[in-house]
Amino acid sequence: MAKENIKSKKGFTIIEVVLVLAIAGLIFLMVFVALPALQRSQRDTARRNDMSRVDTSLIQYQTNNQNTGNGDLPAAEKWEWGGANGEGDTFPTNCSSNSACSFLQRYMNSGTDSTTNTFKDADGTYYNLDIQSASSWGNNESRDIAPAGDMNYTIYIVTSARCNGEKAQRDASRHFAVLYRLEGAGIYCIDDQ
Repeated sequence: MAKENIKSKKGFTIIEVVLVLAIAGLIFLMVFVALPALQRSQRDTARRNDMSRVDTSLIQYQTNNQNTGNGDLPAAEKWEWGGANGEGDTFPTNCSSNSACSFLQRYMNSGTDSTTNTFKDADGTYYNLDIQSASSWGNNESRDIAPAGDMNYTIYIVTSARCNGEKAQRDASRHFAVLYRLEGAGIYCIDDQ
């Protein structure tokens, strides 16, 4: 009778337990490998949307300023948060009307307070602006604008240029290219075409 009780008890064998643990381990491993890549992809998608917003805002800026005598795009200037031009999230009160500072204030910030920067990268870091002109480049010359390496949160706006893959290429005077180094997939370039 004792032998019958041992055989009739239900339970898991050690092989079944090890197999379930191995499958669970593989699932966790796949999740922890795929999750960072998925998050990086989502942040890059948000950055592409931000660059489209910059592109649309530059077109609006051109339209609003075509008859002001200030030119139709912001002047060449580098605007870095915490650098010589900007400090923290507050704009200086003396932004010239045709500057990166003015462009950020009037076209890129959301909310009712135009003196506070709200235009941020997907990870919460303020964007920098580097506005350059390709008018001094050779005809149809292409340049790699965004430096390789770690992200520096700089949006490169190149006037008189269009996109040529991941580079800016000199073009007609009213065109522009917007470039940004993505976290996971090279340089994203969008132009007004």
